[in-house]
Amino acid sequence: MEIRARGARWSRRTLVAAGSAALLGVLLTPTGAQGAQAAQGARATQGAPAAQETRAVQDAQSSLPTATAGPPRRSEPVYSYENAIRESVWVDTGIDGDANGSTDRVAVDVVRPREAARSGRKIPVIMDASPYYSCCGRGNESQKKTYDANGDPAGFPLHYDNYFVPRGYAFVAVDLTGTNRSDGCADVGGRSDVLSAKAVVDWLNGRARAYGSRTGTDPVRASWTTGATGMIGKSYDGTIANGVAATGVKGLRTIVPIAAISSWYDYYFAQGAPLYDSGPEWLSDYVESPEARDRCQAVQQRLTDEAPRTGDWTRLWSERDYVRNAGKVRASVFAVHGMQDLNVRTKHLGQWWDALADAGVERKIWLSQTGHVDPFDFRRTAWVDTLHRWFDHYLLGYDNGVDREPMADIERAPDRWTTDTVWPPRATDATTVRPATGEVPGVGTLGRTSARPGTTETFTDDPRLSESDWAADIDRSTSAKSGFVTRPLSRDLRLSGSSTVTVTATPSTSTAHLSAVLVDLGPDTIRDYGHAGEGITTLSARTCWGPSTTADSSCYRETEARTADVDHTVFSRGWADLGTYASAGHGRPLTPGKPYTLTVQLAASDHVIPAGHRLALIIAGTDQGLIDPPSTTPTLTLDLARTSAKLPLVGGAEAFTRATTGPVPPHSAPRESRPNGVAEPRRTPPIPGDRT
Repeated sequence: MEIRARGARWSRRTLVAAGSAALLGVLLTPTGAQGAQAAQGARATQGAPAAQETRAVQDAQSSLPTATAGPPRRSEPVYSYENAIRESVWVDTGIDGDANGSTDRVAVDVVRPREAARSGRKIPVIMDASPYYSCCGRGNESQKKTYDANGDPAGFPLHYDNYFVPRGYAFVAVDLTGTNRSDGCADVGGRSDVLSAKAVVDWLNGRARAYGSRTGTDPVRASWTTGATGMIGKSYDGTIANGVAATGVKGLRTIVPIAAISSWYDYYFAQGAPLYDSGPEWLSDYVESPEARDRCQAVQQRLTDEAPRTGDWTRLWSERDYVRNAGKVRASVFAVHGMQDLNVRTKHLGQWWDALADAGVERKIWLSQTGHVDPFDFRRTAWVDTLHRWFDHYLLGYDNGVDREPMADIERAPDRWTTDTVWPPRATDATTVRPATGEVPGVGTLGRTSARPGTTETFTDDPRLSESDWAADIDRSTSAKSGFVTRPLSRDLRLSGSSTVTVTATPSTSTAHLSAVLVDLGPDTIRDYGHAGEGITTLSARTCWGPSTTADSSCYRETEARTADVDHTVFSRGWADLGTYASAGHGRPLTPGKPYTLTVQLAASDHVIPAGHRLALIIAGTDQGLIDPPSTTPTLTLDLARTSAKLPLVGGAEAFTRATTGPVPPHSAPRESRPNGVAEPRRTPPIPGDRT
């Protein structure tokens, strides 16, 4: 799938990177030296009492200047967080997911400024709808919701409430159906999940009913809000934001999906190849409250029956495919994704981005070198500042220029970012490159010329080996992979978007899985995405992002980049069941000895291969730890004349030709690639969340 950049409304002004000036506004301080002192005082060590943290930010807040005349460009922290209204309501979803004869109600915990309510000033809403508030926690520190002795919300996970409520926003935390204090059943991205969150947006806009208790009859109206809502969240939470936006609900002004799923089929399968040894029924059981588990057996069974491990597309997957409804999206989208996310892979981002481009949706994107990590934990200061301006523009209507800044921020090296006016760049063009044999079997070349008819390469699936093993052996003849490599590049070559690899292969057995990966062969220092932190190390020191209370601290542990020195970098990958050659939604048994042609879709990426490095395409079988092996152990013979890759190259075919001809930089002769660098990819459980 080729990623496109249509529908952009951005200027060429450079987005300011994480700067010291932005920190002053982030930490709720006045400007100048006073602000710098308050920012320094807002830092807290691990284990510092919450009351101490609260005093630091309250002291800073007490000296804030009053609002100035003229059109506002930035919301300021003029409201008390400690005295904010904290309340719970139960919104009627209008659906009966657990089939008990009553429509389900979802618990909605709200925190909003009391002063705005007293003065009658209506405010917008930032909303995070999640199944994880009680089972698993949110963020790098796995925070859960907490409640006081009366059952009223006291502690909200993450910093959104601490930071934005003083600035005139409400924060709304929604328990999806079947989780925490909500009715219904968790159906893993299906109708109940999406419509339960949509119902809250409807309630905020006066179109749905809510009540003061789970079984009460007294209605509660959201008369305090403008109805303008922005949804945000990482992983499952961001996925629900995608799903709600795809309903076209009015009042949802923007979404900020972080490492989010766009089609649940693609979370569990890669073109028919299973990615985990379980399906959505496991995740449903994992997030549901104990009482929901007891009453939701029928939903659990449906999740099992309609998501067969064959990888066949069913009605269940159609219901959970948000990409097909991207044309209904009214909200702007600020998408964030780690290019080395092996949990929610960037295929989700690529196909969603393309569909939004086709629909002309206003978009912005951050692409990091991390795995499944929140931007709060890899680029904290710039993230909070940019998110602040994004919400100010789309929810408060401030003309602060955020919509005219470059569309894309891309991490090129740990903590080094570049920007693009549109993404992918307009000069990007899908360019076909072709494999050919080399001097040693299994060690071929990659260029623009087709191989001679009848030219083949052969490999045997070895489920014990991974993409890291293949890349380490790229210059050696091994039985488990076929590798194709350019000469050392004479100039930088940038790939921006999604690649595809079309393979014609003859299997020796009735089942076969294929992997295709793109590798940058050359030394580099990158984020160690294979480590448990997926590219970050969590430190003991804390920074504070708003006022705190004794029940809700705004202070979070700092992080830094965890890096690795590598000899090669796998920067894009894709997998498929060869049995889906005739239909993407239905696998079939293969006839041994018969050739089949299949196009493997690779995950979206943006990577610059430096001059002196080489580009490699590797085609192999099971990618250990990332896809499940087939039921047999096939040997596959590639017809190289009918095998090719289509790469999104900035500058197109001309750029490839220039990079693979001309003088080679000094000291760039191929050297043996060693199996060191990032940790081996970890086998992640099927949980699109923080603690995986």
